Amino acid sequence: MLTVAVLALGIVVVRLAVLQFGEAGALAAVGAQQRLRTYELTANRGAILDRAGTPLAITVEARDVYADPRFVVDPAATAAAIAPILEVRRAALRGQLGTTGSFVYLARQVDVAVADRIADLALPGIGLLDSARRYYPAGTVAAQVLGFVGTDGVGLSGLEAQHEDFLAGTPGEETVEVSAQGQAIAGGARAGNEPVPGDDLILTIDREIQFQAQRYLREAVESNGAKGGTVVVMDPLTGDIYAMASSPSFDPNDFLAFPIEARMNRALTDAWEPGSVNKIVTAATALETGAVTPTQRFRVPATRVIEGYTIHDSHPHPVEAMTIGDIIAASSNVGSSMLADQVGNEALAEAFEAFGFGRPTGLGFPGEASGIMPPASDWEAITRATVSFGSGVAVTPVQMASVYATVANGGEWVEPRLVAGTVDADGTVTDAPASPTRRVIRPDTADLLTRMLAYVVEDGTGYNARIDGYQVAGKTGTAKKLDEHGEYTNRYVASFIGFLPARNPRVVVATILDEPDTVYGGVAAAPLFQDIARFAIQRLAIPPAPPVDLPPHVQALP
Repeated sequence: MLTVAVLALGIVVVRLAVLQFGEAGALAAVGAQQRLRTYELTANRGAILDRAGTPLAITVEARDVYADPRFVVDPAATAAAIAPILEVRRAALRGQLGTTGSFVYLARQVDVAVADRIADLALPGIGLLDSARRYYPAGTVAAQVLGFVGTDGVGLSGLEAQHEDFLAGTPGEETVEVSAQGQAIAGGARAGNEPVPGDDLILTIDREIQFQAQRYLREAVESNGAKGGTVVVMDPLTGDIYAMASSPSFDPNDFLAFPIEARMNRALTDAWEPGSVNKIVTAATALETGAVTPTQRFRVPATRVIEGYTIHDSHPHPVEAMTIGDIIAASSNVGSSMLADQVGNEALAEAFEAFGFGRPTGLGFPGEASGIMPPASDWEAITRATVSFGSGVAVTPVQMASVYATVANGGEWVEPRLVAGTVDADGTVTDAPASPTRRVIRPDTADLLTRMLAYVVEDGTGYNARIDGYQVAGKTGTAKKLDEHGEYTNRYVASFIGFLPARNPRVVVATILDEPDTVYGGVAAAPLFQDIARFAIQRLAIPPAPPVDLPPHVQALP
């Protein structure tokens, strides 16, 4: 018995020695692995501000609710206690608590008050993590521009996705010692590094102009029975975009409740045949090349046959003598095709390219369309005619707004921009570089075009865009839509794009309505321009300016 006792004691001593000196490190590591949990700490996402510093997107404190199923004592009772607080189905929660593994999210980005109610229950295996939630205080304002953020804190669309690197910051890490029940041990081991917050983004968007643009657009869509619409408001001198609105819109605070179509920024993602607003490019090319003079008269019929195709004006009329100013003011398709014949394929194609057709604007916005511009080598006589009045070519609203901004800016194209600067965690403001520019047409050509566009509003198709005390320069557009087979339908896109004051322009406004019952740009879109431009005058404190002289013309047009 003594021998057996000695042997047994010897075995225990040997085993203790092995545990103490041979396996201590490995066992300590296993113990630490059981007690320690490492969690990622989300960095505070940078805010998105309007040009005046008003928040459009901010990050608010939140909590993530998680479970370690290994330590949940009674999954059914636990689910019954938590489900009403989280407002989720008890059965779904019960299924999560019964899974294998050591970690499962029960809810992400819940309000702090809700998380505190769960913490007060002190349920085994249930824990909370510091988190953050993206919040858009202005709701639908600039929603398609801002985009939205997913539950994992990553931007999924719009500027939130485009500038993820600036906004996201650098996440931190925290290691916490937990008890056998999965709860953090008070006074237990804690280690890690703090997250680095992201930079704030300062936009060129003006919240007040954006709000009013969306409001007036929504009203115009409803009153005209339209399918939707788009508005762009920009500074022609700097390229700053004050507003970019699409209808229908959505609330990024609850983006999953809205269809994908409502979340799209149609001012950049959709391309449409511009129709008559495109005639300004044809007129610019005719004047810039010297192919047509301001006083030259054309005998313009109501219809014209080219390569077996008949093009026609919007209304029947006898053969009329028209200058280039008359052609633009009356929005004559036939007259525009005659101007294009004077210019030729090569010069007209070069002008389209110089104005930015067929390529993105430079904004870098996710999903931005390039538009469609057929190469001049493929043009036939009928192609030259149709592109001259905006058929057979497709542009985005911002591309077309930039054309009119170029005219308003004396012939110099300025790249549009949405970001004015950034603010880092220390509060240091870094201004974005000025937009690149390029000369497209001469100042004297831009001056003649401005006078023609003023003629459109005073005596032509754009009379519904007139504003007392301010001379408006702009152009109407009415374009047939294509179906899925590339055939023209009896559905239309109506538009009006213009700027004011005609002398010393300060703001460009592009208004587009999709499939309005009222059909015509002068009827559907020009009044929308008027409403938005009036508010921009007040908001930007735009002073009146002396009117420009109207261009040479044969007679005042109805």
